[in-house]
Amino acid sequence: MLGMRLGPGGVGEILDVYKRQGSEVAFSSYSEHWREIRIICVVHLLSSKRVSTFSYIRKFEVKQRIEKICGHASSSGVTNLSELLLSFASTMVCRIGFGRRYEDEGSEKSRFHVLLNELQAMMGTFFVSDYIPLMGWVDKLRGLHARLERNLSEFDRFYQDVIDEHMDPNREYAEEKDMVDVLLQLKNDRSLPIDITFDHIKGVLMNILAAGTDTTAATLVWIMTALVKNPRVMKKVQEEIRNVGGKKDFLDEDDTQKLSYLKATIKETLRLHPPSPLLVPRESTKDCIINGYRIPTKTIVFMNAWAIQRDPEAWKNPQDFCPERFLDSDIDFHGQDFELIPFGSGRRICPGIAMSVVTLELVIANLLHSFDWELPPGMVREDIDLEVFPGITQHKKNHLCLCAKTRIII
Repeated sequence: MLGMRLGPGGVGEILDVYKRQGSEVAFSSYSEHWREIRIICVVHLLSSKRVSTFSYIRKFEVKQRIEKICGHASSSGVTNLSELLLSFASTMVCRIGFGRRYEDEGSEKSRFHVLLNELQAMMGTFFVSDYIPLMGWVDKLRGLHARLERNLSEFDRFYQDVIDEHMDPNREYAEEKDMVDVLLQLKNDRSLPIDITFDHIKGVLMNILAAGTDTTAATLVWIMTALVKNPRVMKKVQEEIRNVGGKKDFLDEDDTQKLSYLKATIKETLRLHPPSPLLVPRESTKDCIINGYRIPTKTIVFMNAWAIQRDPEAWKNPQDFCPERFLDSDIDFHGQDFELIPFGSGRRICPGIAMSVVTLELVIANLLHSFDWELPPGMVREDIDLEVFPGITQHKKNHLCLCAKTRIII
C-alpha cells in the first residue's frame, strides 16, 4: 500500500446489496444489461452537450458561495471551506439530478442530508466480512447489516418521492430538464434495448448523488489545501486567472478554457490526492494468476491509484506539488495514461469526468479571482495537515478554514 492509511470500509457489503438489485452502474457486475445502463448515463445524462445545459446552475451556485464568503470577509470572519464546498457540491448535484435545492427546504433538507451523511458513514465503516467472509456474522451482531439495509431502504423511499413529484401533471417545470425528467422520458419512450424501471432510475440517481457530491467536494478542498501550502503555485495560478478575468466580477466557463496553469494545478492535485484512492472496488469474474498469486473468482479487487500516481518510476519527485510537470506533457486523466487514473480507466471509467472537470475549474477560478486567501491568526502553513478520513472517498480529516480578503477590482 506504500504508506496508504485507508481501508475499503463497508464497500463489500454495499457491493453485495447493489449486485442483488442490479439496477445501477458503479457496483453491478458487467453484463449487457449493465452496458445499456452505462450508455444511458454517458449519452443521455453526462455527455458534454448535457453538461453544458446545466452551466446556469453551476454559475448560480458558485455565485451563492461567493456571496457567503464576501459576508465572512466583511466581518473578518473565518470561512470553513470544507463545509461550504460540500454544501455547494450537494446542492448543485441535487438541482441537476432532482431539480430542487434541498438547502432551502427545512425538513426536506434535514431528511436528505441525514440520508447522505449516513451513506457516507457506511462507506467508511469497517466490515469484518470485507476481509474474512466467513466472519460476516460479526457484522450482523454489530447491527451493521440492518443499518445498511435501513439506509438504502430510506434512500429508496426518498427517490420514489422524487419520482412521484416529477410525474405530477401539475408540477412546474424548470428551465432545463433535470436527470429525473430525462430518465422518465426514456422510460416512457421505450426506445432503448432494455425497459427502464423505477429501480434503474433510483440506482442511477444513487450513483450520481454519492459520487458527484463526495468526490467533487473532496477534490475542491484538496486543491485549496495544496495552494495554501504552496504559495508559489498560488501566486502563479492567481495571476493567470486575474489576467484572463480582468475587471470582470465573475469568470464563466468559457474563461476557464484559457487557464492552462489552473488546469495543470487541478491535474497535479488529482495526482497527489485522488478523491477515490482505491477507485471503485471490483470483483474478479474468473480465476487468474498475477505475479504468481492465484486470485479466485469473486475476489474483491482494489486498484491503488494513490500509489500508482506517486510511483517514482513514473514520476520525477513524485511527492512534490508541481503543476509545471503537466504544462509540456500530453499525460491526461481520461484513462489512456495509466500513471494518472483518478477517474479509473477502461469500460469502468467514471462517466462524469466532463461534469467534474468543468465544475472544479469554475469554482477554483472564481475563489481565486474574487479573494486573497490567508491562514487564520496564529496559524502557519505547517499547521495545515494532510490527514484523511478512512473511506472510499479521501476527505481531508480536519476542516480547511481560511480567511478571505475581498479583492478590489479597479
